[in-house]
Amino acid sequence: MKDAFAPKERRWVFTLRKWLGLPHEAEAFPKSPHLQASASSFNLISLHRIILSIPLSSMSARGGRANSVPWSRLKPVSQDPLEAIGLPSKGDNRLLDHKAQERYYTKIVERYMTFCSNAGRGDELSRRLARLEISSQDGSASGTTTPADIGLDAAQKDLLTLMMAMRKLREGIVASNRVDEFSLQAYIFCIRLSILVKHMESYHPAILHLLNRMHVVLPLAATELQEFVGYLVLDLACRQNEFSEAYAVRHRYNLHDPKVDAVLRALAHDNYYLFWRVKRSVDGHKAKIMEFSEDEMKRQTLKCLGRGYLNIDLPALEQYTNSSWASLKKEYSVGWQLEGTKVVIRKPKGK
Repeated sequence: MKDAFAPKERRWVFTLRKWLGLPHEAEAFPKSPHLQASASSFNLISLHRIILSIPLSSMSARGGRANSVPWSRLKPVSQDPLEAIGLPSKGDNRLLDHKAQERYYTKIVERYMTFCSNAGRGDELSRRLARLEISSQDGSASGTTTPADIGLDAAQKDLLTLMMAMRKLREGIVASNRVDEFSLQAYIFCIRLSILVKHMESYHPAILHLLNRMHVVLPLAATELQEFVGYLVLDLACRQNEFSEAYAVRHRYNLHDPKVDAVLRALAHDNYYLFWRVKRSVDGHKAKIMEFSEDEMKRQTLKCLGRGYLNIDLPALEQYTNSSWASLKKEYSVGWQLEGTKVVIRKPKGK
């Protein structure tokens, strides 16, 4: 067909053909009345009509070569490698492979190290762990959001992802009946991290599997056995309030830990002074488990002080309850009166 375009418009058509990957011959275009338009009537609307009149099959080739890049507005989805694998109990069998378990565990450790690195100081790491624990118990968020909360929300998401990833790994290890050095190491890591966030749904069944199943096949080192038996005894006494079972486990595994014994004595005799003294001296994992019995110990302390004292110094009260005066007023509805640095519990009756 005859070229009806002026030189300027011809350059437009040439550029269009090149962009679409079409041959430069005029026969490459379909017979369309829009191509027969005069040069004076050629404008952007005509150019748009030309594009619409070209078959899609012609756009798929550039000089006889296939287009390797698909035309799509959708961006490729970047999926978290820890979330890409599902739970073995839900039908995802990828973590039944031992090599896949080891690669997945490496990713978990790397993510946790990144989380610790982002936290920076040790007190900030403890704060983030405590924040996750509070959020998981309350299940509600405040109406106001601050920049610090936004950072903590991202940290909480990372920890929640880690907790779910560790559950997937444990399920894979159990389903594959794996008991070796790697599985012991993975379980030890999962238990310790789960205790730090007070996630008993994770650490309690993991401790039971470690002691009742893995330790029988591949014995733990003496120090590791004492450590995890101590965690189990404290969990039975502090969280479950099962003192008879706690003493039975202590006797069964021949546990020798003076601090665990002191905690059992303090709880059995409501000895709040001994309880707080031991809590300040134990490591972070044992202290986290002891927090389950803090509330009951504080209430028992307040009852004892209320029955035995008319007044008490404020520093002594805060030391015995391990709480500030404002916290006692808010959380425990203490009706005592503060006069300077002295707390009036009750006034003597007049004669």
